[in-house]
Amino acid sequence: MSKPLAGAVRRWPRRLRRLAVAGLVVLVLASSPWLWTTLAARGHVYAAADAPAVDVVIVLGTEVAADRQRPGDRLAGRLDTAAELVTSGRATVVLVSGDGSGASGDEPEVMTTYLAERGVDRRRVVADPFGLDTYDSCARAREVYGVERALIVTQSYHLSRAVTLCRQLGVDVDGVTARCDGCGAALLAEKSVRDYFASGKAAWDAVRDRPPAVRSPANSAVLDALRG
Repeated sequence: MSKPLAGAVRRWPRRLRRLAVAGLVVLVLASSPWLWTTLAARGHVYAAADAPAVDVVIVLGTEVAADRQRPGDRLAGRLDTAAELVTSGRATVVLVSGDGSGASGDEPEVMTTYLAERGVDRRRVVADPFGLDTYDSCARAREVYGVERALIVTQSYHLSRAVTLCRQLGVDVDGVTARCDGCGAALLAEKSVRDYFASGKAAWDAVRDRPPAVRSPANSAVLDALRG
């Protein structure tokens, strides 16, 4: 082997080590928003049967079924879990927060109807049609509806981000893991990857204190429902 070639071969391990270190640094930096949402939510996530008792439970919207009248499977799981919390006395009022003009349908209206069919008094359900994403749902719960303490319900892959954002925005929440009937391994993996990347936007929104997309005046509906 020629001397120049031999020298190049000897230098490769050092270069590989540097590349490995650089790659690790990039990975840690890229993962820092996800680590933030995960670590900040520790100690604030419960199963429905173990959740603390509060006045309000927030249910985050997601896709409505193809008929636009029924919740999709994941949304139904969230609503079933919220109904269980009300039935068991762990919550009194349900704030359903979603997109009232969503591509799949009116999420809050579908959510309200579904809860009523499962025995939750409609007078105890408040609909926010401008919960356009998780950040907006949390911000509006605090700013518009005056919610300071609540449970928040969504699936496991989404729960840490939801809890962390709400707490960052001034709502003292504990998360409750929603049912996820029909959620296979592939779907859970897909949603977990999506949430990993969504944590970057969550961190950026929190850092710049982004206002919700729709600003509304204060609304006493939650307080009225608690008094009713």
